[in-house]
Amino acid sequence: MFKRFKKPEANVLLTIPKSTFELGDTLKGAITVSCDDEFDATEVRAELRCIEKRRRERWEYNEHLKRKVRRVYWDQATLHSTDPRASGNLHLLPGFKKTFPFKADVPAGGRESFDGIDANITWSIKGVVAIKGRPDVTSETMELQVVRPAGPRGVKEREVVMIPCEYCETLMPETSSSCPNCGAPRKT
Repeated sequence: MFKRFKKPEANVLLTIPKSTFELGDTLKGAITVSCDDEFDATEVRAELRCIEKRRRERWEYNEHLKRKVRRVYWDQATLHSTDPRASGNLHLLPGFKKTFPFKADVPAGGRESFDGIDANITWSIKGVVAIKGRPDVTSETMELQVVRPAGPRGVKEREVVMIPCEYCETLMPETSSSCPNCGAPRKT
């Protein structure tokens, strides 16, 4: 009966090759599960979160002091949350050990990691073995550093062929329908 309130005897280890990612990158890793107990798991997943915390102030009346006092608190908002699934239903037995690969995308339109006096943005990831009716078994939560991309992604250079205008002899791109100098339509 008390088994419902206790985590099973299992270990979850999350491994990722690096801890710094650019916005728009694909995060690839593995979750290793080993157990010394018999139980049914509903899934093995990773939990990627981006949390923003902002420092706020509010003036409240203090009955004891008979005046208003400033109260400082932190607002918290989840900017991004994804749970990439590494495996579905499993029946785990004592001595079980397996590694499950997973991948998750860091959104290109997301916010980079930031730590300031009045605000901070943190990215974190952890591995989870979900169990119906019992507490989940989790790995240690790892903090990630997410940065802006160093340069433009996927920019390809292409050569533009220039041809002379048949009227004014000015060079114009081959893809133009009219001359940029005299405005004459291009003959095909």
